Amino acid sequence: MREYKLYIDGKFVASRKGRVESTLNPFDGSVVGKFEVASPDDIDSAVSAARRAFDSGVWSDLSGEVQASYLKKIGEKINEKSAELVELEVLDSGSTIRKAKDDVALSARAFNVFSKLAAAVNEREMSEISKPGFARNILRYEPVGVVGAIIPWNFPLKMAAWKLGPALAAGCTVVLKPSELTPVTAMELAGIIDEVDLPPGVVNILPGYGQDAGETLVRHPDVDKIAFTGSTAVGKKIMQIAANDLKRLTLECGGKSANIVLDDADMDVAVDGSLYGMFYHSGQCCEAATRLLVHESIYDDFVRTLVERAKRMKAGNPMEPSTDIGPLISRKQVERVAGYIESGRKDGFKMVLGGGVARSGELSKGNFVEPTIFVDVNNRSKIAQEEIFGPVLVVSKFSTDDEAVSLANDTVYGLAAGVWSRDLRRAKWIANSLKAGTVWINEWHLLNERAPFGGYKQSGIGREFGRTGVEEYMEMKHIHIDDGVPRQKRAWYDTVVPR
Repeated sequence: MREYKLYIDGKFVASRKGRVESTLNPFDGSVVGKFEVASPDDIDSAVSAARRAFDSGVWSDLSGEVQASYLKKIGEKINEKSAELVELEVLDSGSTIRKAKDDVALSARAFNVFSKLAAAVNEREMSEISKPGFARNILRYEPVGVVGAIIPWNFPLKMAAWKLGPALAAGCTVVLKPSELTPVTAMELAGIIDEVDLPPGVVNILPGYGQDAGETLVRHPDVDKIAFTGSTAVGKKIMQIAANDLKRLTLECGGKSANIVLDDADMDVAVDGSLYGMFYHSGQCCEAATRLLVHESIYDDFVRTLVERAKRMKAGNPMEPSTDIGPLISRKQVERVAGYIESGRKDGFKMVLGGGVARSGELSKGNFVEPTIFVDVNNRSKIAQEEIFGPVLVVSKFSTDDEAVSLANDTVYGLAAGVWSRDLRRAKWIANSLKAGTVWINEWHLLNERAPFGGYKQSGIGREFGRTGVEEYMEMKHIHIDDGVPRQKRAWYDTVVPR
């Protein structure tokens, strides 16, 4: 069993309040490790360290090439320790081992991608408004300052990489708060950061609870920006608090993504893609394909094939490579998902698969909910409108492309969507009409650190990834440089200046 202290100012230290808790394996309830829980005082210490590090310039004053070398080293260390990190990610988060291998590899790749961006965003001449002999205009990008980063429990290591990578590439210092439910790989990352000798205070990592550690971080006057991934409800609260001192924000929040299958889709690929889009990580993904919209002409055949294949998905020990469906993160999440299933039943929707909570065998020790499919669901119902964050799929039919677009956009969310069709012009028209930050055509879940990711409407504010994502951690400064224009030829000469 591993034990983790808080990582503040380049040192591993105990919590000021001495609070230590256990993190549990969602598969069998066993203890994975013990960790110090950050108190408001600990957050204050971490922010002070990040503030000193930023103001001193030990990170922001380094060249982009030197910053890039540190980020590359972190990615290389993740790859070196990948076998260990994969096992810990499975034990702590309930991820299947197949998913965890991808997550660890993608975390390393993220640091490599952002290492290349560290030297790419600095300043450029605004040639569109510069004029030789009159003035030059420079657009300069500068790090925003101290970043408070708050991540959820579903992708612990990858989310940490997705927050730290762009913040560090921008020249910021960071206080990262992982979820108290899955602190292990984020704290292992703290160890890696310590190994590569990143200057003290540049990165601080403290697991803790939202109502004390998280809220303290958001309210702290020395924090210049909050980068948050989590529920829309919490995102709204963060936005309200941050408004007090106009903190910069990026919010990646909830989703209820529409997955549209047209009548000319490749049936086999669309069925498999829909299962992957929905049941990957047991539906615990913000951009999961939770609303399946199928053209009426293929609806019955599609649903029948979908259910037949879904029945073959294996739930079990996530350490086994043959396991398709792992546990949910906690008993609380099981109860939440079970409540939505009961709501669907009460509303009279037909359930063609699942609906139960595992009560016997090896699954009874874990947090398992059966993959569940409701069909003929009214798009305005609770299970079609609210984010469930579990293995519950709702299926509806449509008759025209316009109707599919209307149903897909009939939601407060707008994180992702997908279209399955052999006619790419038709699919592209639908993609253009959807109010979502990411739209896949004949695919799902493929995110790339080089392409912007974020949501419309109540799915968030701002974008992560790519140059755009790095710029979210920067301020833009316009510098106007006079090129020696004579006094009499200046634009203001005839305005208020005496001759």
